[in-house]
Amino acid sequence: MPFKSNGEIRYFYFELLGGGLVHAIFTREGGVSPQPWAALNLGSTVGDDLQHVRENRRRALAALDRDPASVYDVWLVHGVNVAIAEAPRPAKEAHVKADVILTDKPGVTVLMRFADCVPILLRDPVRNVIGIAHAGWMGTVKGTVRFAVEAMQARFGSKPEDILAGIGPSIGPDHYEVGPEVVDQVKRSFHADASSLLSGDPGRIKFDLWAANRLLLERAGVVQVEVAGLCTACHTEDWYSHRAEKGRTGRFGAIIALV
Repeated sequence: MPFKSNGEIRYFYFELLGGGLVHAIFTREGGVSPQPWAALNLGSTVGDDLQHVRENRRRALAALDRDPASVYDVWLVHGVNVAIAEAPRPAKEAHVKADVILTDKPGVTVLMRFADCVPILLRDPVRNVIGIAHAGWMGTVKGTVRFAVEAMQARFGSKPEDILAGIGPSIGPDHYEVGPEVVDQVKRSFHADASSLLSGDPGRIKFDLWAANRLLLERAGVVQVEVAGLCTACHTEDWYSHRAEKGRTGRFGAIIALV
């Protein structure tokens, strides 16, 4: 598996995304937060001390030589809104509500936080555009990553066939049991393809977020896709999992930036 370490900080990366940028999906190793957020928690709304979160963010960014002042992040709402980061977000400025961030500015470090939802890292090396999309079940059935690709086309002139996509660690198909209301929405969103995304016995149906988001990318014309295949619920020694840890946990960070 493509992991790297810098001191105590350990992170996953996508070989597909190539050079000319830095990116990482940080494991929970190397931070200062105590249990149940141990250790590299980047979530500021999960009960952890904010001083711990700030130090964790500093450590994570320093591991990839990025300045905390370069960060652009958002308030995640499980929707399809796209934020275009023209500059870092000033510390006193309110977060935009969005589940996609795109930028073509080398001075911006795009940052998102996760704990079972799917991080999808995007890069167009032709137009020099990067971004991250956040997709839980709701964002997946709404097609959040499709909106990300469409925004790359509309705003930056990207061609889908040029776009590289990495589907990061998230809750895997063997652990993501969903209720009938989610099953119904999957069927309405994916139609004939829904049967390939749902498995299990009646009353114990599981939803494959990895395959669903890959399908959304392919439908949008993106053909270069790498799937990490790492389940957050299986590997809580590495990742925070809202489902496996019954909601009492932190958030791991994903970043991407042009250099």
